[in-house]
Amino acid sequence: MTRRKYFWIVVACAIALAYPFVFNTPFQQRLGALILLYAIAASAWNIVGGYAGQISFGHVIFFGCGAYSSLAAFQHFGLPPIAGLPVGILISVLIALTIGVPTLRLSGHYFSMATIAVAELIRLVVANTEYLGAAIGLMGVAMPRTVLDLSFKSAMPYYYMFLAVLVLTLLITWWVGRNRIGYYLRAIKDSERAARSLGVAAGRYKLYSFLISAGLTSVAGTLYAVMFGFVDPDSGFGILVSIKMVIMAALGGVGLLFGPLVGALILVPLEELSNNLLGGSGQGLTFVLYGAIIVVIARFQPGGVLMLWPSLRKHRTKPQGAADVA
Repeated sequence: MTRRKYFWIVVACAIALAYPFVFNTPFQQRLGALILLYAIAASAWNIVGGYAGQISFGHVIFFGCGAYSSLAAFQHFGLPPIAGLPVGILISVLIALTIGVPTLRLSGHYFSMATIAVAELIRLVVANTEYLGAAIGLMGVAMPRTVLDLSFKSAMPYYYMFLAVLVLTLLITWWVGRNRIGYYLRAIKDSERAARSLGVAAGRYKLYSFLISAGLTSVAGTLYAVMFGFVDPDSGFGILVSIKMVIMAALGGVGLLFGPLVGALILVPLEELSNNLLGGSGQGLTFVLYGAIIVVIARFQPGGVLMLWPSLRKHRTKPQGAADVA
Protein backbone atom coordinates (compact mmCIF):
# COMPACT_ATOMS: atom_id res chain seq x y z
CA MET A 1 0.00 0.00 0.00
CA THR A 2 1.42 3.41 -1.00
CA ARG A 3 1.94 6.34 1.31
CA ARG A 4 -0.83 8.23 -0.46
CA LYS A 5 -3.32 5.47 0.33
CA TYR A 6 -2.22 5.42 3.96
CA PHE A 7 -2.66 9.18 4.08
CA TRP A 8 -6.21 9.07 2.74
CA ILE A 9 -7.15 6.22 5.09
CA VAL A 10 -5.91 8.27 8.06
CA VAL A 11 -7.88 11.30 6.81
CA ALA A 12 -11.02 9.18 6.40
CA CYS A 13 -10.65 7.78 9.93
CA ALA A 14 -10.19 11.27 11.37
CA ILE A 15 -13.31 12.52 9.57
CA ALA A 16 -15.32 9.50 10.75
CA LEU A 17 -14.27 10.01 14.38
CA ALA A 18 -15.00 13.75 14.29
CA TYR A 19 -18.33 13.53 12.44
CA PRO A 20 -20.69 13.48 15.50
CA PHE A 21 -18.99 16.55 16.97
CA VAL A 22 -19.03 18.57 13.75
CA PHE A 23 -22.54 17.51 12.68
CA ASN A 24 -24.11 17.43 16.14
CA THR A 25 -27.85 17.78 15.51
CA PRO A 26 -30.00 14.70 16.32
CA PHE A 27 -30.88 14.24 12.64
CA GLN A 28 -27.26 14.44 11.50
CA GLN A 29 -26.02 12.02 14.16
CA ARG A 30 -28.82 9.57 13.36
CA LEU A 31 -27.99 9.89 9.65
CA GLY A 32 -24.34 9.09 10.35
CA ALA A 33 -25.33 6.00 12.35
CA LEU A 34 -27.64 4.81 9.56
CA ILE A 35 -24.89 5.22 6.95
CA LEU A 36 -22.56 3.04 9.02
CA LEU A 37 -25.28 0.48 9.72
CA TYR A 38 -26.14 -0.05 6.07
CA ALA A 39 -22.46 0.07 5.11
CA ILE A 40 -21.96 -2.94 7.41
CA ALA A 41 -24.82 -4.83 5.73
CA ALA A 42 -23.67 -3.93 2.20
CA SER A 43 -20.04 -4.83 3.01
CA ALA A 44 -21.22 -8.21 4.30
CA TRP A 45 -23.17 -8.76 1.07
CA ASN A 46 -20.10 -7.72 -0.94
CA ILE A 47 -18.20 -10.82 0.19
CA VAL A 48 -20.52 -13.17 -1.67
CA GLY A 49 -21.95 -10.77 -4.28
CA GLY A 50 -18.81 -8.78 -5.08
CA TYR A 51 -15.97 -11.25 -4.61
CA ALA A 52 -17.74 -14.49 -5.57
CA GLY A 53 -20.13 -12.93 -8.09
CA GLN A 54 -23.20 -14.62 -6.57
CA ILE A 55 -25.91 -11.94 -6.70
CA SER A 56 -28.10 -12.71 -3.71
CA PHE A 57 -31.38 -10.86 -3.16
CA GLY A 58 -32.13 -12.99 -0.12
CA HIS A 59 -29.62 -11.55 2.34
CA VAL A 60 -32.50 -9.96 4.22
CA ILE A 61 -33.00 -13.46 5.68
CA PHE A 62 -29.83 -13.09 7.72
CA PHE A 63 -30.52 -9.45 8.53
CA GLY A 64 -33.91 -10.45 9.92
CA CYS A 65 -32.44 -13.38 11.88
CA GLY A 66 -30.12 -10.99 13.70
CA ALA A 67 -32.88 -8.47 14.39
CA TYR A 68 -35.45 -11.01 15.60
CA SER A 69 -32.95 -12.99 17.70
CA SER A 70 -31.94 -9.91 19.67
CA LEU A 71 -35.50 -8.76 20.43
CA ALA A 72 -36.70 -12.31 21.11
CA ALA A 73 -33.91 -12.64 23.69
CA PHE A 74 -35.30 -9.57 25.45
CA GLN A 75 -39.00 -10.29 25.07
CA HIS A 76 -39.02 -13.98 25.99
CA PHE A 77 -36.03 -14.31 28.32
CA GLY A 78 -35.54 -10.79 29.70
CA LEU A 79 -31.96 -10.64 28.41
CA PRO A 80 -30.30 -7.54 26.97
CA PRO A 81 -31.00 -7.46 23.21
CA ILE A 82 -27.31 -7.70 22.39
CA ALA A 83 -27.34 -11.17 24.00
CA GLY A 84 -29.17 -12.39 20.90
CA LEU A 85 -26.17 -11.55 18.70
CA PRO A 86 -24.46 -14.99 18.82
CA VAL A 87 -27.82 -16.73 18.44
CA GLY A 88 -28.61 -14.68 15.34
CA ILE A 89 -25.20 -15.46 13.85
CA LEU A 90 -25.62 -19.18 14.53
CA ILE A 91 -29.13 -19.32 13.05
CA SER A 92 -28.02 -17.30 10.02
CA VAL A 93 -25.05 -19.58 9.35
CA LEU A 94 -27.26 -22.68 9.69
CA ILE A 95 -29.85 -21.23 7.29
CA ALA A 96 -27.09 -20.20 4.87
CA LEU A 97 -25.70 -23.73 5.01
CA THR A 98 -29.16 -25.22 4.43
CA ILE A 99 -30.13 -23.05 1.47
CA GLY A 100 -26.61 -22.50 0.15
CA VAL A 101 -25.84 -26.12 -0.69
CA PRO A 102 -28.69 -26.45 -3.25
CA THR A 103 -28.99 -22.84 -4.48
CA LEU A 104 -25.27 -22.19 -5.04
CA ARG A 105 -25.36 -24.93 -7.67
CA LEU A 106 -27.41 -22.47 -9.72
CA SER A 107 -25.83 -19.61 -11.61
CA GLY A 108 -26.74 -16.13 -12.79
CA HIS A 109 -30.32 -14.99 -12.44
CA TYR A 110 -31.47 -18.48 -11.41
CA PHE A 111 -29.53 -18.16 -8.14
CA SER A 112 -30.93 -14.64 -7.61
CA MET A 113 -34.51 -15.82 -8.15
CA ALA A 114 -34.00 -18.74 -5.76
CA THR A 115 -32.79 -16.42 -2.98
CA ILE A 116 -35.77 -14.11 -3.50
CA ALA A 117 -38.15 -17.08 -3.23
CA VAL A 118 -36.56 -18.34 0.00
CA ALA A 119 -36.56 -14.84 1.53
CA GLU A 120 -40.23 -14.32 0.77
CA LEU A 121 -41.10 -17.76 2.14
CA ILE A 122 -39.33 -17.03 5.43
CA ARG A 123 -41.04 -13.61 5.66
CA LEU A 124 -44.45 -15.27 5.36
CA VAL A 125 -43.54 -17.88 7.98
CA VAL A 126 -42.39 -15.20 10.43
CA ALA A 127 -45.49 -13.09 9.76
CA ASN A 128 -47.64 -16.04 10.85
CA THR A 129 -45.62 -17.14 13.88
CA GLU A 130 -47.08 -15.88 17.17
CA TYR A 131 -43.84 -16.53 19.08
CA LEU A 132 -42.15 -13.94 16.84
CA GLY A 133 -44.98 -11.43 17.13
CA ALA A 134 -46.64 -12.46 13.86
CA ALA A 135 -47.54 -9.45 11.70
CA ILE A 136 -47.10 -7.00 14.60
CA GLY A 137 -43.44 -7.84 15.28
CA LEU A 138 -41.37 -7.58 18.45
CA MET A 139 -40.64 -4.60 20.67
CA GLY A 140 -37.37 -3.84 22.41
CA VAL A 141 -36.41 -2.07 25.63
CA ALA A 142 -38.77 0.79 26.52
CA MET A 143 -36.84 1.94 29.59
CA PRO A 144 -33.16 0.92 29.89
CA ARG A 145 -32.44 -1.29 32.90
CA THR A 146 -28.65 -1.40 32.61
CA VAL A 147 -26.05 -0.10 30.17
CA LEU A 148 -26.08 -3.56 28.54
CA ASP A 149 -29.53 -2.77 27.11
CA LEU A 150 -27.74 -0.29 24.82
CA SER A 151 -30.73 2.02 24.88
CA PHE A 152 -29.56 5.62 24.43
CA LYS A 153 -31.40 8.89 23.82
CA SER A 154 -28.66 10.20 21.53
CA ALA A 155 -27.52 8.51 18.33
CA MET A 156 -23.86 9.25 19.11
CA PRO A 157 -23.20 6.01 21.09
CA TYR A 158 -24.76 4.01 18.26
CA TYR A 159 -22.59 5.87 15.77
CA TYR A 160 -19.34 4.85 17.44
CA MET A 161 -20.60 1.32 18.07
CA PHE A 162 -21.47 0.91 14.39
CA LEU A 163 -18.17 2.50 13.36
CA ALA A 164 -16.24 -0.12 15.35
CA VAL A 165 -18.27 -2.96 13.81
CA LEU A 166 -17.79 -1.51 10.31
CA VAL A 167 -14.01 -1.40 10.80
CA LEU A 168 -14.09 -5.04 11.92
CA THR A 169 -16.23 -5.98 8.91
CA LEU A 170 -13.85 -4.22 6.52
CA LEU A 171 -10.88 -5.97 8.13
CA ILE A 172 -12.57 -9.35 7.65
CA THR A 173 -13.38 -8.46 4.04
CA TRP A 174 -9.79 -7.32 3.48
CA TRP A 175 -8.52 -10.59 4.97
CA VAL A 176 -10.81 -12.61 2.71
CA GLY A 177 -9.65 -10.66 -0.35
CA ARG A 178 -5.95 -11.03 0.43
CA ASN A 179 -5.97 -14.77 1.20
CA ARG A 180 -6.43 -17.92 -0.85
CA ILE A 181 -10.21 -17.83 -0.57
CA GLY A 182 -10.28 -14.35 -2.10
CA TYR A 183 -8.18 -15.38 -5.11
CA TYR A 184 -10.33 -18.44 -5.63
CA LEU A 185 -13.54 -16.40 -5.39
CA ARG A 186 -12.30 -13.91 -8.00
CA ALA A 187 -11.40 -16.79 -10.30
CA ILE A 188 -14.87 -18.28 -9.82
CA LYS A 189 -16.45 -14.90 -10.53
CA ASP A 190 -14.47 -14.48 -13.77
CA SER A 191 -15.13 -18.01 -15.00
CA GLU A 192 -16.32 -20.80 -12.78
CA ARG A 193 -15.69 -23.41 -15.46
CA ALA A 194 -12.08 -22.29 -15.88
CA ALA A 195 -11.58 -22.20 -12.10
CA ARG A 196 -12.89 -25.75 -11.77
CA SER A 197 -10.59 -26.93 -14.55
CA LEU A 198 -7.64 -25.61 -12.53
CA GLY A 199 -8.67 -27.60 -9.47
CA VAL A 200 -10.61 -24.97 -7.52
CA ALA A 201 -13.42 -26.45 -5.42
CA ALA A 202 -15.86 -23.80 -6.60
CA GLY A 203 -18.89 -25.07 -4.69
CA ARG A 204 -17.05 -25.23 -1.38
CA TYR A 205 -15.51 -21.76 -1.63
CA LYS A 206 -18.78 -20.17 -2.73
CA LEU A 207 -20.38 -21.76 0.32
CA TYR A 208 -17.59 -20.43 2.57
CA SER A 209 -18.19 -16.89 1.30
CA PHE A 210 -21.95 -17.33 1.74
CA LEU A 211 -21.53 -18.41 5.37
CA ILE A 212 -19.16 -15.55 6.24
CA SER A 213 -21.46 -13.07 4.54
CA ALA A 214 -24.53 -14.45 6.36
CA GLY A 215 -22.90 -14.15 9.78
CA LEU A 216 -21.83 -10.54 9.21
CA THR A 217 -25.24 -9.58 7.79
CA SER A 218 -26.84 -10.99 10.93
CA VAL A 219 -24.67 -8.65 13.02
CA ALA A 220 -26.06 -5.70 11.04
CA GLY A 221 -29.60 -6.92 11.78
CA THR A 222 -28.87 -7.11 15.50
CA LEU A 223 -27.48 -3.57 15.49
CA TYR A 224 -30.60 -2.38 13.65
CA ALA A 225 -32.86 -3.91 16.31
CA VAL A 226 -30.75 -2.51 19.16
CA MET A 227 -30.95 1.02 17.74
CA PHE A 228 -34.60 1.08 16.68
CA GLY A 229 -36.00 -1.22 19.38
CA PHE A 230 -38.57 -2.69 17.03
CA VAL A 231 -38.78 -5.15 14.16
CA ASP A 232 -41.65 -6.54 12.10
CA PRO A 233 -41.75 -8.83 9.04
CA ASP A 234 -41.40 -5.94 6.59
CA SER A 235 -38.52 -4.13 8.30
CA GLY A 236 -36.75 -7.38 9.19
CA PHE A 237 -37.46 -9.57 6.17
CA GLY A 238 -38.73 -7.15 3.50
CA ILE A 239 -37.08 -7.56 0.09
CA LEU A 240 -36.30 -3.82 0.04
CA VAL A 241 -33.53 -4.39 2.61
CA SER A 242 -31.77 -6.79 0.25
CA ILE A 243 -32.19 -4.37 -2.64
CA LYS A 244 -30.53 -1.65 -0.57
CA MET A 245 -27.50 -3.85 0.06
CA VAL A 246 -27.14 -4.69 -3.63
CA ILE A 247 -27.56 -1.10 -4.84
CA MET A 248 -25.12 0.31 -2.26
CA ALA A 249 -22.45 -2.19 -3.26
CA ALA A 250 -23.08 -1.61 -6.98
CA LEU A 251 -23.17 2.16 -6.57
CA GLY A 252 -19.84 2.33 -4.79
CA GLY A 253 -18.16 -0.54 -6.59
CA VAL A 254 -18.92 -4.26 -6.43
CA GLY A 255 -15.96 -6.31 -5.29
CA LEU A 256 -14.09 -3.26 -3.94
CA LEU A 257 -13.28 -3.02 -0.24
CA PHE A 258 -14.71 0.48 0.26
CA GLY A 259 -17.35 0.26 -2.48
CA PRO A 260 -20.31 -0.49 -0.18
CA LEU A 261 -19.28 2.30 2.21
CA VAL A 262 -19.20 4.85 -0.63
CA GLY A 263 -22.56 3.56 -1.86
CA ALA A 264 -24.05 3.98 1.63
CA LEU A 265 -22.61 7.50 1.86
CA ILE A 266 -24.56 8.41 -1.28
CA LEU A 267 -27.76 6.39 -1.01
CA VAL A 268 -28.70 6.71 2.68
CA PRO A 269 -28.65 10.55 2.76
CA LEU A 270 -30.67 10.68 -0.47
CA GLU A 271 -33.28 8.32 0.96
CA GLU A 272 -33.46 10.05 4.35
CA LEU A 273 -33.71 13.52 2.81
CA SER A 274 -36.49 12.46 0.44
CA ASN A 275 -38.43 10.84 3.29
CA ASN A 276 -38.02 13.88 5.57
CA LEU A 277 -38.80 16.50 2.92
CA LEU A 278 -41.77 14.72 1.37
CA GLY A 279 -43.17 12.96 4.45
CA GLY A 280 -45.17 9.82 3.74
CA SER A 281 -44.97 10.28 -0.02
CA GLY A 282 -41.17 10.09 0.20
CA GLN A 283 -41.36 6.35 0.80
CA GLY A 284 -42.79 5.87 -2.67
CA LEU A 285 -40.09 8.08 -4.13
CA THR A 286 -37.51 5.69 -2.69
CA PHE A 287 -38.46 3.04 -5.25
CA VAL A 288 -38.16 5.59 -8.06
CA LEU A 289 -34.75 6.60 -6.71
CA TYR A 290 -33.55 2.98 -6.61
CA GLY A 291 -34.71 2.38 -10.17
CA ALA A 292 -33.01 5.54 -11.43
CA ILE A 293 -29.73 4.58 -9.71
CA ILE A 294 -29.80 1.11 -11.27
CA VAL A 295 -30.31 2.59 -14.75
CA VAL A 296 -27.54 5.16 -14.31
CA ILE A 297 -25.04 2.59 -12.99
CA ALA A 298 -25.83 0.08 -15.72
CA ARG A 299 -25.62 2.70 -18.48
CA PHE A 300 -22.74 4.96 -17.49
CA GLN A 301 -20.60 3.40 -14.73
CA PRO A 302 -21.01 -0.38 -14.27
CA GLY A 303 -17.87 -0.46 -12.12
CA GLY A 304 -19.31 1.94 -9.53
CA VAL A 305 -18.32 5.38 -8.30
CA LEU A 306 -14.89 4.28 -7.07
CA MET A 307 -13.95 3.20 -10.59
CA LEU A 308 -14.87 6.59 -12.02
CA TRP A 309 -11.56 8.29 -11.21
CA PRO A 310 -9.31 5.52 -12.65
CA SER A 311 -11.46 5.56 -15.80
CA LEU A 312 -11.12 9.33 -16.16
CA ARG A 313 -7.37 9.22 -15.51
CA LYS A 314 -6.92 6.44 -18.06
CA HIS A 315 -8.92 8.42 -20.60
CA ARG A 316 -6.86 11.58 -19.96
CA THR A 317 -3.54 9.76 -20.32
CA LYS A 318 -4.59 7.96 -23.47
CA PRO A 319 -2.29 8.95 -26.37
CA GLN A 320 -3.87 11.29 -28.87
CA GLY A 321 -2.78 9.09 -31.74
CA ALA A 322 -4.47 6.07 -30.22
CA ALA A 323 -7.68 8.07 -29.84
CA ASP A 324 -7.55 9.14 -33.46
CA VAL A 325 -7.03 5.56 -34.64
CA ALA A 326 -9.93 4.40 -32.53
